[in-house]
Parts: sequence; C-alpha cells; structure tokens
Amino acid sequence: MKSHFIRVEGLLIFCAVIIVLVFPSCKKETVWEPGKPLSKEKIKIGVIFLGGLDDNSHYDYAHNTGILEMQRSAGIPDSRIIRKTNVFDDKPAVTEGIIRDCIAEGANIIIATSWEHMDACEKLAAEFPNVIFAHSTGYKYNNRNFTNYSVRLYQVHYLSGIAAGMKTKTGKTGYVAAMDNDNNEVTRGINAFAIGVETVNPKASVYVKVTHSWYDPMGETDAANALIAYGCDVIAQHCDTPAPQIAAQKAGVWGIGSNSDISADAPDAVITSVIPNWGMMYTKLLESVINGTFTTAPHFYGLAEEAVSITPINEQLAAPGTAAAVDAQRRRIIQDGYNVFDGIIETNTGKIIGEEGKTLSDTAILGSIDWYYRNVVVMK
Repeated sequence: MKSHFIRVEGLLIFCAVIIVLVFPSCKKETVWEPGKPLSKEKIKIGVIFLGGLDDNSHYDYAHNTGILEMQRSAGIPDSRIIRKTNVFDDKPAVTEGIIRDCIAEGANIIIATSWEHMDACEKLAAEFPNVIFAHSTGYKYNNRNFTNYSVRLYQVHYLSGIAAGMKTKTGKTGYVAAMDNDNNEVTRGINAFAIGVETVNPKASVYVKVTHSWYDPMGETDAANALIAYGCDVIAQHCDTPAPQIAAQKAGVWGIGSNSDISADAPDAVITSVIPNWGMMYTKLLESVINGTFTTAPHFYGLAEEAVSITPINEQLAAPGTAAAVDAQRRRIIQDGYNVFDGIIETNTGKIIGEEGKTLSDTAILGSIDWYYRNVVVMK
C-alpha cells in the first residue's frame, strides 16, 4: 500500500512538472514587454498617492482627477486600478512594500506621484523588468521600464508671479514651500514665481518659509501667518493643502493657489491658482503602452501642450491690467519660445547661472536647480 502511494505521488509530481513546462503560467498573459502592445483588458495599474483622496490634499486630488480622466478616455474600469493612499515618502521601505503589494495584486504599471517615491521606483524597476514604472516630478529613469513624467508647472508659477508682483502694495510677497532647495521641484517653482514678480515689480522681494512637509495644514498655516506678520500681502505656495490661502483670507491679504483651483477655499483671497493637467500625461502614458510605443524618455510638457494652466484671474481682487499682462506672457511662452530660465540668471548669493542667448536645458531644470533667484529671501 505504501509503495503504491509513493508511485502515485511520484506520478503526480511528474505530471506537475510536465504542466509547468508545457503550459506557461496564465500570469504571462499580463506581462509587458518593451516594444510590444499590451491590450487595455490586460492592463492593471497601481497608483501610489502621498496622502488620502478624501482629505484636504489638493495635490492628491489633482493626480486622482488625472487618473479618472485617463480611465474615462481609455475605458479602464475601477477594477483595473489599485489605489494606495497615505504612502508617506519619509519611509522608503514602506513605499517599497506597498509597490510590491500592487505587483503581487497583478499590477503591470506602477504610477508613483510623489518626489520621494523615486528611489523606490528605481530599485524595483530593476527587480521587476516586465512592470512599467512611471514616476511623477522626478528625474531618474532607465532604458527599459522606468520613466519620469513632469509638467512645466514653473511656467505658470512665473505667470502667477506677475499677478502677485502687480498686486503687492508692501513690495513683499510670501511663498509657503513644502521643501527647501534640496528639492528641485519646489525650488524651480519659487524661482519662476520670483522672476515673474520681478518682471512687473523690480523692487519687490519673495520671502520663503519652508515647512519641510508636503502635507501639514497647521505648519502651512503657521508659515503663512509668519509671512503675513512680516508684511507679505500676497501669499503663494507649493504645498498640498489650501491652508496658506485660508490664512491669507483671514488676514485680509491675497493669495496664489497651487495644484488645483483653491478659490472655493478662500474666495476673498485667491487671485489665481496654478494647476497641472495630469490627465493628459496619464492618458498619453496609457496609450503608449496599449499601442506598443512606450519609451522611457522623460516626459516634460507645459503650456504649449496644455499640460499646465493658470485659472482665470479674479479681476475683482487682482490689480488692474493683470489678466492682460498674464495673457501677454502666456503668448510669449507658447508662441515665442520663452522658457523663463533664459539668459543670464543671478542667484541670491551673487552666483551667475546660464548664458546670454541660451536657456537652461531640461536636464538642468529638472535636476540641478538648488539655488534661489536674486530677489528671494529664505526666512528662518
């Protein structure tokens, strides 16, 4: 009886081996390979959000709006989207684990939306060569399956700086920044805003208060109030909540929103908001996977591609002529090729960046702006 059991067990093992060799795993049908199309029915996307989708984070709201637009455009049901929220980027190991969870659930595309998710994407892209990794706002990529995608939000930060420079009566504009100049994404936005301010108000300054957090409503409120106490009468921001604009409204000053239209949160303060169109980016990404044209070349789109925009100027709050001035500079960017970081640029330490008649390369704009423009003052 025992020998019969062994023979049967051996037969079962033999059959299992034959099945594995002859019939590939059904999961292979969902594996992506470079240069080959992947039908939308086989696509499953893991989206890594910094915060939650039901809180006050305009940043995550903007990204999720983009994902929803992509779903509508391509006909991707919610069952093919894995949303992972509150993936705070101060714990890389946690980020890694959550991305691994998405892949274990069948994701063959990972979309990571925050700057500090970048290193986890880089590491896991090497480990999972048949999964596409698309990372927002960073600069790293590889030659197979890891790309970065950014929007030229600095172009509309520049336009908003024109609105702020025309409005300020004290000559002091404030800027609540999530990160300091170690973060290129935030810093290039500050500098573009500062250049815009100077364009219309050469004597005005931009005072920056750093919270060291993407999402910190209390810290953002405190930063805005500190700037207001110092005399700043227009408060701009690069952080995730409307707290700076709410603080501006309470203090009776004005504001520039970011990530989405913040006018509903502070209707008596917000002159305009700078907003990214992530839906365009995500739709292009998905289309390239479906038709087999996906490449890892970085994606960097701006006003010309309608990847960024500035909300209509609130002319009841803005200085007279602001809308016309902003429109003129928008045309200058789209039609004349002005790129904000053009020519010789002087930093607030006296260093010279750039060259006459040239513009900074996209590589420099994405990865090496760790300086502040000459009219920027960083407050302690």
